[in-house]
Amino acid sequence: MDINNKAFFCSWSGGKDSCLSLYYAIRQGGIPQKLITMLVENGERSRAHGLSVEVLKRQSEALNIPLDTYATSLKNYEANFIKVLEEAGESGISLGVFGDIDLEEHLHWIKRVCDTAGMGVYHPLWKKTRRKVVDEFIEYGFKAVIISVKENLLGKEFLGREVNKDLINELERIGVDSAGENGEYHTLVTGGPIFANDIEYKLNEEFYSEGYWVRNISV
Repeated sequence: MDINNKAFFCSWSGGKDSCLSLYYAIRQGGIPQKLITMLVENGERSRAHGLSVEVLKRQSEALNIPLDTYATSLKNYEANFIKVLEEAGESGISLGVFGDIDLEEHLHWIKRVCDTAGMGVYHPLWKKTRRKVVDEFIEYGFKAVIISVKENLLGKEFLGREVNKDLINELERIGVDSAGENGEYHTLVTGGPIFANDIEYKLNEEFYSEGYWVRNISV
């Protein structure tokens, strides 16, 4: 797909897959206009990874790309997301960039809601092998830390671990998907080739939420 000179938004989780997708879109000549992140209903944290708005803003500043956040309930998520897409289209954005790798059901959902809103879709990671996605993220010089793990799939001792080849090899040895594509873990990206600076962060207390152990992060 030719995205050269096309204005796009990136569906931003703050984690490695959305970041690598953003990187590819920029490399291929797309023009980033904004990051879009959906928040939980009270507006305090991202719905995807549980990141605070303060952390997301720090990423946005380091990337020099504006951040738009929208709070929504799960019940109204789809309707509100379509409204967000329509507003983006009205501002001149013609394309959404997403970090899906191989989950067909989510791909179909993205395409359906984007079609409804008249928004184009770009999935630069689609059908890459999961290991290749993580390897490329590391090899391009991005930095990330594990901020949540799914109960019964990955132990709390992995919270706060940096994403590197040693970690990925260890995950594969214990039978965990290297990319965490089944929800085994989520990450916070703290630096890389499209960041003006690394993000300094502090690992705080652990807490349990909806099947995940989460490490609270402050910046």
